[in-house]
Amino acid sequence: MKAAVSKGQRLGLRIDEVPDPVPEADEVVLRVDRVGICGSDLHAAYGEGEMAPEGAILGHEFCGEVVAVGAAVDWLRAGDRVAPMPFRGCGHCVHCLLGQPHHCPEGRIDVISGFAQYSRAGARECVRLPPEVGDDDGALIEPLAVGLQGVRKAQLPVGARVLVTGAGPIGALTAYWARRLGAGPIAVMARSARREPIARALGATHFIAQQDCANPHEAVCDALGGAPDVVFEAVGVPGAIADALGFVKPLGTVVSLGFCSGQDSFVPVVPLMKEARLLFSMCYERADYQYIVDLLAAGERGPRAIVTDRIGFDAMPAKFSALHEGSAPDCKVLVSPWA
Repeated sequence: MKAAVSKGQRLGLRIDEVPDPVPEADEVVLRVDRVGICGSDLHAAYGEGEMAPEGAILGHEFCGEVVAVGAAVDWLRAGDRVAPMPFRGCGHCVHCLLGQPHHCPEGRIDVISGFAQYSRAGARECVRLPPEVGDDDGALIEPLAVGLQGVRKAQLPVGARVLVTGAGPIGALTAYWARRLGAGPIAVMARSARREPIARALGATHFIAQQDCANPHEAVCDALGGAPDVVFEAVGVPGAIADALGFVKPLGTVVSLGFCSGQDSFVPVVPLMKEARLLFSMCYERADYQYIVDLLAAGERGPRAIVTDRIGFDAMPAKFSALHEGSAPDCKVLVSPWA
């Protein structure tokens, strides 16, 4: 099969022929129909944090068709379309039973390889897709689940003033869920106004381009009518948490969704004096996946607003490099491994 494999630390990807995967007993093999490029893939490939070794196959935002099942799998069959969670758990610990395989003591993250024509996946961690959920929507389920879990963790009050820092896919989808789950005014803040139309399409009532405002704190309060009740940090760079703690109101909540793999710091007295809550949210539960599938099957198409390009497999290394360098103006790029 074809796969986009890591060329080594900080060297990007190349298209190679690699052996087709074979499922273990509790796994399935999927024909990958659509896969999204995530910022964490860029971090892994270009040496920001834990780096992907040469020959590694990344990609965790995808959907596909079951083409082979392991010996212990009895509820999926060839031809089923599914979206897999990018973890495989033991299936019997408390975390697996709660639909949280990423916390399983025996959990594995080396099973999924969405940047390929075929990928293994844990059968228990797959959610079936009805015909109403297309391939593009199926590839958006994972980032949608990230945003949903973050908003759920915030215990968002109805009518809350919300600030989202960062206008990438996770920031935009967090604004989407905040709107659906009862927020009042929602401001999205980013360095430039490039992604303002996407943020507004997904539920932001205000957009703040930091390069255009002299005092970001005043701009946030002016937009929301006061300091935010909840701040969702979706920037993922050193200093972003400190900024979020500075923005939030006393007794407010900050949820960090950003994927920052470097050292960071903040002055504890700032959130101490505010008695603010600081939460971290990386993943989701299987129930989040199922809820999103049901929502998409009912006809919801709003999340498609984050998709800015669709490419074939051979174009992937160049697009991957452009995304890393910042020369591509995209938000979410979807790849068709068979195109």
